Amino acid sequence: MTTVLLADDQRLVRAGFRSILDGEPDLDVVGEAADGAEALTLVRELRPDVVLMDVRMPELDGLEATSRIVADPALAGVRVVILTTFDLDDYVYGALRAGASGFLVKDTEPMELIHAVRVVARGDALIAPSITRRLISEIAGRAAKPVPNSRLNALTEREREVLELVAAGLSNDEIADRLVLSPATAKTHVSRILTKLDARDRAQLVVLAYEAGLVTPGWLG
Repeated sequence: MTTVLLADDQRLVRAGFRSILDGEPDLDVVGEAADGAEALTLVRELRPDVVLMDVRMPELDGLEATSRIVADPALAGVRVVILTTFDLDDYVYGALRAGASGFLVKDTEPMELIHAVRVVARGDALIAPSITRRLISEIAGRAAKPVPNSRLNALTEREREVLELVAAGLSNDEIADRLVLSPATAKTHVSRILTKLDARDRAQLVVLAYEAGLVTPGWLG
């Protein structure tokens, strides 16, 4: 069972998400928060697998709440998904830098929401590739000048190839197909990259790859 916490200052948004998620046998909404401070309290109390976190909330905004969750070793198993709208694209890159495992637009389709929660809970892929690839490219293009990262030197040539594809938003199956590998081998490569780079999840790999200049927006086509 995957447990979910909803953090949004709009009651109707929370109610809508709850009705969608609670209808799935493997998903359980265990709490709701109306602001970032309440979200932090509930995360520490309930230890949900996934937090759907709005960006703009009173008391404490979603980015700061996410940063505090990620910084707490006791909450290492909690994954945060930032909720945004297309007119708030500026927040997306900051959200990933803060440690969010991905993001969703608030008007996402119900099945896409369900899929996203399941995906990020198992750490298998960044959220909603159809949205992620476009928005990540746009936001990453606004990042500061690339800064070489010495940790990348620990990667093999194959691992660097895999990291590039992770940064493009590809799933393990898609990476396996592109590099002519088995899905299990692709998954093993990703696991080793996470360990070598001391990254929390795939979303952090995306940020690291862009900031280090390993990939550039839209390079995959």
